[in-house]
Amino acid sequence: MDAATVQDFIRTNHRAVLATFRRDGRPALSPVTVGVDPEGRVIVSTRETAMKVKHLRRDPRVAITAFTDRFYGDFVQAEGTAEIVALPEAMELLVDYYRSVSGEHPDWADYRAAMVRDQRGIVRFAIERAGPNVSG
Repeated sequence: MDAATVQDFIRTNHRAVLATFRRDGRPALSPVTVGVDPEGRVIVSTRETAMKVKHLRRDPRVAITAFTDRFYGDFVQAEGTAEIVALPEAMELLVDYYRSVSGEHPDWADYRAAMVRDQRGIVRFAIERAGPNVSG
């Protein structure tokens, strides 16, 4: 599987589990809603105060498994090096993320205010490794 296949899958399947690494090296797993930005990077909205952000600031290695709404069935995996984009720079990225995952919001001013209030930001990464390439 290649990065383009992963990107195509994520464009229509937004449920995923994101893996970061704790200080002791063990994985920390978070359920997330995932999308793909115009540059083909994997993109996730998160709170600035979330543990995943703290983990990624210390160790930017990240992995994600995205799957269908049915859970069982097709899935993809991607790994990369995360970039964290905080507000205010993240605002238009958050708007684009919402549109790509959920369509138009009924009140963009309210959405923007909620992003500030909740201290939202973006985690994004280019796909450095894609899979699965082997099935068992």
